Amino acid sequence: MRTVWIFKLAALLPLCIAVAVQAADLGAPGGSGLTMAQAVAKALRDNPRTAAAQAGAQAAAEGVKAARGAFGPALGAAYSITAAEQPITAVSGRQQAMLRAGLTQELFAGFKNLATWQQAALEEERQKENRRFTDLELVLQVQENFLTYLKALENVRSARDALERLQSQRQVTEAFFREGLRPRLDLLQADVDASRAEVLLIQAENEHATQTARLNTLLSLPVTDTVVYTGSLNPVPFSFGLAQCLERASRQRPDLRMAALAVAIAGKEREKVQSDYYPRVSASLSWSTRGSGWKASGSSGLPTGYTDRQVTLSADWTIFDWGRTWYADRQAGFTQTRLKAEAENLRQEVTYAIKSRLLMAEDAEKRILVAQKAVTQAREAYDAAVARYHAQVGTNTDVLDAQAKLSLEEAGLTGARADYLSALARLYVAMGEIHADLAETPAP
Repeated sequence: MRTVWIFKLAALLPLCIAVAVQAADLGAPGGSGLTMAQAVAKALRDNPRTAAAQAGAQAAAEGVKAARGAFGPALGAAYSITAAEQPITAVSGRQQAMLRAGLTQELFAGFKNLATWQQAALEEERQKENRRFTDLELVLQVQENFLTYLKALENVRSARDALERLQSQRQVTEAFFREGLRPRLDLLQADVDASRAEVLLIQAENEHATQTARLNTLLSLPVTDTVVYTGSLNPVPFSFGLAQCLERASRQRPDLRMAALAVAIAGKEREKVQSDYYPRVSASLSWSTRGSGWKASGSSGLPTGYTDRQVTLSADWTIFDWGRTWYADRQAGFTQTRLKAEAENLRQEVTYAIKSRLLMAEDAEKRILVAQKAVTQAREAYDAAVARYHAQVGTNTDVLDAQAKLSLEEAGLTGARADYLSALARLYVAMGEIHADLAETPAP
């Protein structure tokens, strides 16, 4: 019996190890938590949007193969059997069967097949760039929500510290009130401020829970899972100038490449329309056999010579179609012109986006330095107000005001740090690069 239990435990051991590893990967309480880089990697691996973009790229690759098939000959076969009241022919009687096989090759179609194949190849490239563009959008969304999560976590910590300070102050005020050293008004003010701080803590905790659910959704995890995301809002260095950022963007941004490919695809579409100006030339080779039986192999009246071979060379040219091709050609030309203008506008918008996000990062970096100094001064002012209150030379209002300013400055510092990292995330995406952990070295 003991041996059986040992074998059962041995069979369950791999499952337990797998569960433990999965818990560690998802940031369970027993694990180390998911970092920003790990969250980005999981989103790129599991989010349905990446699967949809990949399917689009694969569909475009199959489209290239389908367009390439138009260059080769087409092989076909047909079989028919007919029964009639009157003799169909003098040799087959009232029943005739026919088997036909043919090989057709289009020799010239006004370069339409070539344009179609080139258009499909350009579409394949565009879908690949769209996959990269989807990845960049997803990475930015994960990083921004991750930073919002860390900001909410810092706000929870700050709100909890503020509540503890106010509760401590209330206890001191209550002790002074019982000794008759402070009026009841001070105690009531301390109660009101402590209740207000508790409300702010509840709001911060709710924001933190909301961001957790949002991150779980982006990572294709159940929203009810308790996942720990780890990281900090400490600033990371950024040394690129405007010229470097613009050069990287022009070389790497997938949407710029997609816009250029759209113009090229429109050009190939116009070539397809213009192909109707030219004649179509094709050649065919056919073989047929007929007879009075289902085998289509002759009849009693036609014992031999029941097969037929044909070689055909044909040309088809539409001379006049009431301007259909002419106007379709002009329409395709204007479409290509519109796409060129949109591509140029996109390039200008990219330049503005990089410049504005670079300025946002510089602004947030300056605000961080000011906010750090302000937090230090506000903390010193709060400590001084508490000391004066304990020494009976300060008022409760001084302490509460100092506490409110300290909380405000802490929130300002947290916001500045989050804004700086968020500006970096947007700037990297504007450059067409994925920096999973916001370090200057791009992710592989």
